[in-house]
Amino acid sequence: MLRTLITAMLITAPLAATAQTAPQLTPDEQILHDHVAYLASDELRGREAGTPDFDKAADYVVSQMEAIGLQPGGVDGTWFQPVPLVTYKPGDVSISFSRGGTPTELTAGTEVLGIPSATQEDRSVSAKVVFVGFGIDDPEAGIDDYEGLDVDGKIVAMLFGVPKNAPEEVANRWGGLADKVKGAMDHGAAGVVLIESAQLRARIPFATIAQYLSGGRTTLDLGDESDMVEPIAMLSQEAAAKVFAGSDIDFADVLAAENDAKPIPHGALGTTMTAHVTTDMKRFTSKNVIGKLTGSDPELANQYLVVSAHLDHVGVGRPNAEGDTIYNGAMDNAIGVATVLSMAKRFKDAGEAPRRSILFVALTAEEKGLLGSRYMASHWPVGDGEMLVGDLNFDMPILTFPLTHIVALGEEHSTLGPAVHVAADEVGLGVIPDPFPEENFFVRSDHYSFVTAGIPAISIDSGPAPDGTGTDAIQHFLKNDYHKPSDEIGLINWESAGKFALLSYTFVRNVANADDRPAWNPGDEYGVRYNGYGADREPETDAAN
Repeated sequence: MLRTLITAMLITAPLAATAQTAPQLTPDEQILHDHVAYLASDELRGREAGTPDFDKAADYVVSQMEAIGLQPGGVDGTWFQPVPLVTYKPGDVSISFSRGGTPTELTAGTEVLGIPSATQEDRSVSAKVVFVGFGIDDPEAGIDDYEGLDVDGKIVAMLFGVPKNAPEEVANRWGGLADKVKGAMDHGAAGVVLIESAQLRARIPFATIAQYLSGGRTTLDLGDESDMVEPIAMLSQEAAAKVFAGSDIDFADVLAAENDAKPIPHGALGTTMTAHVTTDMKRFTSKNVIGKLTGSDPELANQYLVVSAHLDHVGVGRPNAEGDTIYNGAMDNAIGVATVLSMAKRFKDAGEAPRRSILFVALTAEEKGLLGSRYMASHWPVGDGEMLVGDLNFDMPILTFPLTHIVALGEEHSTLGPAVHVAADEVGLGVIPDPFPEENFFVRSDHYSFVTAGIPAISIDSGPAPDGTGTDAIQHFLKNDYHKPSDEIGLINWESAGKFALLSYTFVRNVANADDRPAWNPGDEYGVRYNGYGADREPETDAAN
């Protein structure tokens, strides 16, 4: 769905209308202000990926990259990398089970939910059912819920989530569905059915899950490339009790064991399940915007740093109390894109390119599940000897208060962590640990797509001072403005935005000019898991490579 660039008049006219000089702004702050003023304007209607509004924002970013003097870094000499997407939602659902007699049909929508597929419009399976508890097979943690079970050709039923007492590393590895479902398929399962766990019911009513699924979701449309494996259905606790009835396992005992954090009974249920689920699909394309700055060092120029921020937001939605329906996304993430553009300008104004090459990227579909970054991390069109060696990401720094400290999400995993501290010292800012670890922000932003591709990555955010100054402001934004129409340009403290942009440039400059490429810390769990550079080396051998 690549569109031609809109005319220069259409690009620049809205900017001229909104880029009025704000009082007491420095030139650098004014540049940030002007970018945000357009990207977060009502005209762009929240920049939802796949809409003309997003395309207009992408065209604006191209116009700015051209003016700065970057080169196109996308596909076939263009500024764009097309990203194929598909929105999918449940169609027809028919699921029954039998235990040597007449099939019992489960009621769709209340007892059972068909889970739509991003790859198949029609799925059917009929097989014996084996219950595997939470469905975790983690040799490193000494957990094997498949021990002694034959699931080959069977439907695997598993509880949603992880056990209450799961160690943090197990919860991180198995908290998502994809790895659990893939694990079942690797054991030979014919299909996977999820069961509403006690923990899930305590957090989200089954009816709310049904409503969420019915609204549709979006993911990458990879066709034959896709290795996506998906569950076919989710059973409510009431439906699970029916399916378990007559087996050697009482479902009430399963829930009791879960609540008490005790071992979950598991085994064959002696019943056959027959499922037919269809999916309604809508395929479309969005795009990443990529500008390139070629490095000056002949030996390092083939190493590309990605400097990223997501351009999309959530579009138009429910009105707030004032009747505003446009989710402008000034903080999330117009200010991040403005920061990336300001960095590119600083590099060009410096008059000498950094040693490594840099790709300045405005990513699409972050709000739909980090999709633009996932696609780029695995599909960037490299040339002979070219490689992506690091991602430095900038996503929704909350800049509503005087900035004295920043947070580096993922600093403990790679050599990018110490580099952040060096840059922060240079510009007079402090670095604090993630103040909200319970939010699990490390896996919720675009840098994580590069992590799972084995590429060292980090995301820079604003943070409160060690004495707590700024905490109330951050929490106020998250509670009152995050993903709401009130996330508008008037919230931004421009002095803080300027400091954040200077820190960001200093950090990127230092990494781009360093003798050594970014590397995972030796033995780091993410580096090891994703076969990343440096994770299998001793510290003293990195310098030799």
